[in-house]
Amino acid sequence: MIMSEPVPIVDSNTPAGMLEGDLVKRARRGDLEAYDELVKRYQQRIYATIYHMTSNHEDANDIAQDSFIKAYSALKSFKGGSTFYTWLYRIAVNRTINFLKQRKNKHHFSLNDLDFNTENNPDLVALISDKTPVREVGLTELQKKLNEALMKLSEPHRMVVVLHDVQGQSHEEIAEIMDCNIGTVRSRLFYARQQLQGFLSEYAKLT
Repeated sequence: MIMSEPVPIVDSNTPAGMLEGDLVKRARRGDLEAYDELVKRYQQRIYATIYHMTSNHEDANDIAQDSFIKAYSALKSFKGGSTFYTWLYRIAVNRTINFLKQRKNKHHFSLNDLDFNTENNPDLVALISDKTPVREVGLTELQKKLNEALMKLSEPHRMVVVLHDVQGQSHEEIAEIMDCNIGTVRSRLFYARQQLQGFLSEYAKLT
């Protein structure tokens, strides 16, 4: 008989076993251990979003840390109208947009992150398909062109692409994070994808 590994039991009275809402309540009372648990839960996702916007590990770390500090100092203003995670995301997004306005850093983005429905575009299929010889020659240059195209988008349009296509956030979640309505999210996403796909299609025709 094969014995399975015992499943560790998490004490619900410790920060690691508590629900988000309970952790927030304790953090608002000055419990640093509770807030530290919130940081542990969300720091990777917050960092990843910022990194996709800045393409710089040091900048992403700094902005993420600054976002958590800002969130802690503003905890008393958190009304609970959304989840703490969404509220924190909004702070991080605003910090990142402000940073990008001040520092025009280059953005790095993966072609595989974008949901462009490229199978309907033969030029792009030929350029990025694993089975075509042109891929190895053109992919690096295409990545560079994509980065340039992303930098031409406004910060809100770039952010909605990152949040949806990279982070997998829903339209509803993005609307809360960016403090806008769902229709605005959808229109920004549509516009950004059209702009980027058009740019890449033109480049593909020239190769």
